[in-house]
Amino acid sequence: MKEQLEKIRQEALDALSKASDTNELDALRVRFLGKKGELTGVLKSMGKLSAEERPVMGQAANNVRAAIEEKLEEAKTALKAKALEAKLEAEAIDVTIPGDPVQLGHRHPMNKALDEAKDLFISMGFRVLDGPEVELADYNFTRLNIAENHPSRDRSDTFYITDDEKVLLRTQTSPMQIRAMDEIKKPPIRILAPGRVYRKDEVDATHSPMFHQIEGLVIDKGVTMADLKGTLETLIKAMYGEDSVIRFRPHHFPFTEPSCEVDVQCFKCRGAGCPTCKGEGWIELLGAGMVHPKVLENCDIDPEIYSGFAFGIGLERMAMRRFKISDMRMIFENDIRFLSQF
Repeated sequence: MKEQLEKIRQEALDALSKASDTNELDALRVRFLGKKGELTGVLKSMGKLSAEERPVMGQAANNVRAAIEEKLEEAKTALKAKALEAKLEAEAIDVTIPGDPVQLGHRHPMNKALDEAKDLFISMGFRVLDGPEVELADYNFTRLNIAENHPSRDRSDTFYITDDEKVLLRTQTSPMQIRAMDEIKKPPIRILAPGRVYRKDEVDATHSPMFHQIEGLVIDKGVTMADLKGTLETLIKAMYGEDSVIRFRPHHFPFTEPSCEVDVQCFKCRGAGCPTCKGEGWIELLGAGMVHPKVLENCDIDPEIYSGFAFGIGLERMAMRRFKISDMRMIFENDIRFLSQF
């Protein structure tokens, strides 16, 4: 039996030293050490030995098992190291090869125009506010002195969220006037509120059902139309240059009185008329006016003591004029060839 144990040890060690992968190692472990393995078979025949021989043969069998298990672990470690080395060699990266250049992005032209406007108004003491795009009709219409039967409240113009027409996608940033007066409560108030607005407009070169506005509001003692005009002229000349041609037209908004529209001369045709300005020579930029006394009263501000002005600027149109973009749709199409110019 001693010779048989030695033979198993030698065969096992030789076979393990020549194993080429872990599957072969596992097969050898089963062959020599498994329940039906060669060493187990020898141990089962120990019952035939005398009482004096059993301890000696048991010790010899344990030594063989220990030698095989030690060799098995050595072989496993060697094969793992070999596999890792092969993997590292196969996946080697030449760090001396120049990498692909990373193309950095930049601000969207509309954000550039917005940032320039923000910087200007902050320098004039304005505070920038943000508000919800899903708005209550009470803020969007009612407290802005817009009557129940006003055309802007019709479903053909407004995206309503609820059937009772009390919740909607805001059609203007003007609700921020009400929210600002509710929040700040006591004048002086100077706020700027940029954001997205939604109307059922057909898409063309200067219109979109989703666009951006910048709302401005000033409330204080002694504020006049001259303050409004001076503020807007400062903005337009800072954005478009001192040679910008501006015109103020009388208009009507329920929440301002008196009201006006402000146009800039078309940057493409310089007033001659073209498709961009629809042949008029001018591009409407914003609506403005003195805050209606009724709106002040709706926010618990005494119109006998305080007055103010408000304006709403179309950000897309401001960016179009600022960067000489002829079609609003190009701003939203995300064409890299177009955006990379800015």
